[in-house]
Amino acid sequence: MRSKEKISNFYDGDVGSIYFGPNHPMKPHRLCMTHHSVLAYDLHKKMEIYRTHKAYPVEFAQFHSADYVEFLHRITPDTLHLFSNELAKYNLGEDCSVFENLFEFCQIYAGGTIDAARRLNNQPCDIAINWAGGLHHAKKCEASGFCYVNDLVLGILELLKYHARVLFIDIDVHHGDGVEEAFYFTDRVMTVSFHKYGDMFFPGTGDVKDIGEREGKFYAINVPLKDGIDDTSYTRLFKSIISKVVEMYQPGAIVLQCGADSLAGDRLGCFNLSIDGHAECVIIVKKFNLPLLVTGGGGYTKENVARCWTFETGVLLDTELPIEIPENEYIKYFAPECLLNIPNGHIENLNSKSYLSTIRSRCKCWKIFAASNMLQVYRCKMFHLISIFLILMKMSKIRMSAWTSTLKTSKFNVMMNTTMVTTIMIITRTCEGRLHIFLLGSISPQ
Repeated sequence: MRSKEKISNFYDGDVGSIYFGPNHPMKPHRLCMTHHSVLAYDLHKKMEIYRTHKAYPVEFAQFHSADYVEFLHRITPDTLHLFSNELAKYNLGEDCSVFENLFEFCQIYAGGTIDAARRLNNQPCDIAINWAGGLHHAKKCEASGFCYVNDLVLGILELLKYHARVLFIDIDVHHGDGVEEAFYFTDRVMTVSFHKYGDMFFPGTGDVKDIGEREGKFYAINVPLKDGIDDTSYTRLFKSIISKVVEMYQPGAIVLQCGADSLAGDRLGCFNLSIDGHAECVIIVKKFNLPLLVTGGGGYTKENVARCWTFETGVLLDTELPIEIPENEYIKYFAPECLLNIPNGHIENLNSKSYLSTIRSRCKCWKIFAASNMLQVYRCKMFHLISIFLILMKMSKIRMSAWTSTLKTSKFNVMMNTTMVTTIMIITRTCEGRLHIFLLGSISPQ
């Protein structure tokens, strides 16, 4: 058990001025409401708060295509008529509207998640929060579901520079399709999404049968749920699946997307979760004592979103908050009660015990996954030994022919270019005074 966690929170007040347009359900104003509630509870005194850097186009291009990034940079409400073909190509329109300062909005929320990941990598903190992030639908070459740049993918890519494996968990009511798609073919990221599925519910993906492909097979887990799930059913299912995933996968870091549209009463949601039930998932993940990056996500009843993320900030800080929200600049939005809790949901729970039991058993596949994970761990150990041997060979100027003959006695093929990259990383870390070996490639059995 580590000592008291160090927590960093990333926020830029400029995000509050972003306006998606009349009648659009996405309200970035909810982030200002959250931040001022956090301040009103004096939670800022228990953590470090940083203004995010505005991510550069080259940082977006770590995942997104260069032409898509360039389009986002150039499009404005005044130039819509010049980009009619591109609007259709990149899926901008009614859901993903074009508004003033669109690119700056992307820079702010993506910059926060990138900053959070870097801070975790450099180890000044144990938990990093960016409530503005979590826009999980954006694809490599197009916008989707109110999301333009996939900050989660960018943050995970940053974490992968220091960690062999990263676990992504999504508790938004909508499937985390953009993140799953980005890492569908790799075993270095495991994605686990709990979401509403069926009835033409957006985005229409996330079947329990979707488990990843090629090297990523068994490294995508989808938990499709029906309308009306309650706290007890949801948290029991969440704990049983996530506990086993962490045990078997052994991630170096966790990214938790806390979309608040899974709360009861959400404008676009259909679950019956209370804030306590939603926050219980945060508590479960926090107890693993792994580097943790927490983001926001969906959430379209903005006063409930602010309540939820304020409460979960308290959870991450091990601070119990009074139910009465303290006076602050945005207190009128919580009227008339101005309380931290929300009304109970009244949607019929269509998730029967037999259905949830079936989903639980189909999500696990533990025997197959265990065998796959054991092989991965063995690969890691072999790779570390080979990397050390390469350094020793380099230092003693042993000819590569000797290495080749030694390798023939093993049952492994080594990608030499990947091995050399790993060797360089080991030397770099050692020069910085860190004696860890980081896996940046893989070896596969013959």
